[in-house]
Amino acid sequence: MNQIQSFGISPSKVHRNLSVEQLIDTAVKKNEGIVTASGSLSVKTGKYTGRSPDDRFIVYDDVTHDTVDWGKINHQFPVGKFDKIFEKMKKFVEGKELYVFDGFVGADKENRLAIRVINDHAWQNLFARQLFIRPSAAELSEHKPDFTVMCINEFEALPEVDGTNSNVFILIDLTKKIVLIGGTSYAGEMKKSMFSVMNFLLPSKGVFPMHCSANIGKSGDTALFFGLSGTGKTTLSADPDRMLIGDDEHGWSDKGAFNFEGGCYAKCINLSQEAEPQIWNAIKSGVVLENVVINKETLQPDFDDNTLTENTRAAYPLDYIPGAVIPSVGTHPKVIVFLTADALGVLPPVSRLTKEGAMYHFMSGYTSKLAGTERGIKEPKAVFSECFGAPFMPRPASVYAKMLGEKIKKHNTVVYLINTGWSGGPYGVGKRVKIKYSRAMVTAAINGSLDIVKYRHDDFFNLDVPTECPDVPSEILDPKHTWEDKDSYDLSAKKLASMFVDNFKKFKNVSPEILNAGPKVSY
Repeated sequence: MNQIQSFGISPSKVHRNLSVEQLIDTAVKKNEGIVTASGSLSVKTGKYTGRSPDDRFIVYDDVTHDTVDWGKINHQFPVGKFDKIFEKMKKFVEGKELYVFDGFVGADKENRLAIRVINDHAWQNLFARQLFIRPSAAELSEHKPDFTVMCINEFEALPEVDGTNSNVFILIDLTKKIVLIGGTSYAGEMKKSMFSVMNFLLPSKGVFPMHCSANIGKSGDTALFFGLSGTGKTTLSADPDRMLIGDDEHGWSDKGAFNFEGGCYAKCINLSQEAEPQIWNAIKSGVVLENVVINKETLQPDFDDNTLTENTRAAYPLDYIPGAVIPSVGTHPKVIVFLTADALGVLPPVSRLTKEGAMYHFMSGYTSKLAGTERGIKEPKAVFSECFGAPFMPRPASVYAKMLGEKIKKHNTVVYLINTGWSGGPYGVGKRVKIKYSRAMVTAAINGSLDIVKYRHDDFFNLDVPTECPDVPSEILDPKHTWEDKDSYDLSAKKLASMFVDNFKKFKNVSPEILNAGPKVSY
């Protein structure tokens, strides 16, 4: 309470690091959610069922003015406006009950950040407890936050007064080391705001921050999976034959890869036990289910029902996945997989990249935004998201790409591009590549099977494509073969190649080697 009051807040009561059971009981008593047949806590986030990227701002000051890549993604926010909203939030919670989680971001103790999360809802604090790294009793007794996240769902901004884009706001002050979130109950904003903070802080320490999942084999070989939401990071890294390091956010230091988080935030629309057994079995007591439709009579979740949103989510601690690595650190990655969901259906399902090709595709970050992950997205939409995570990368893409290239070269890491999107035609005509085929391609990339097969060169995309892959029909490895109308394929492939070239024009002072590694367009 003393620490909270010194922060400028005067609540009626502070609940610090409550147990899972206490938080669930409190949430149910306050009608924040219901307990399902599996023991998980089901909650609804109301109007906002995905992130609000247009409502995310970074405070513009001496620390950030030359270091943040300002533009369409990283929006500037004045210091004075931040201070005024902060003061109003503090007055808003005066006399109210608050829930505090003290823990960490970063499993590597040399590079972790001590954080404090302050919530006005018990279920949101449960989310923070499950997603961030939980402290030991000794660590909790000595905990002093380096960064504070104040997430008050019921406090809304007045755009005309506060300078926000809407009543929702996610404000990151890298100098005061505070994140303010209001107007939205979508819990993913807490997780992603701290990811943005780590992505700003770590490069200055020589640590490469990454929007990726990671796992490790029995022989100690680490693999990374880059990709935007919905491309398969969580699904494909949850491999029963490998141990999970983490499903979304990692750093790569001089010692190896490490997870930022202590939990997973899995999409669960159309979740099935057959296709994703580890995630299916992880949904039990202590899990937060966001916007999943629950049968009122049986209290069973209906993962196929998208009435509330396509972006249904399950938040659970990492140790709910059998064999997960705790603490979640790994070796230097031997294999990197870039995951893309190509809605045009023309990218090869698997190809191997050179170092320069890896830097090109990393800076491009091509994929399709899938329904539900952001407000307003109803069907797949082609997008280039730098570093496979532009919404969370405050610094210029070249900063992160340079670090990637250096790591690949130093550790002889092999990089593959895998398309988990459409085959046989674009969205609406073709079908998504089956998960079992994507998983087989990933397995072949990691176990070295793709090192010993023949490759052909794809002239449209300047990619080396294997002509065979274990447990994958050879005809789908060449996407043109899956299209009935070959001329339409050529037109769509040329269209996408042109999109790559046009998008890359925004990057200045790029080496010829990287430029030449991208798709080629002949007019």
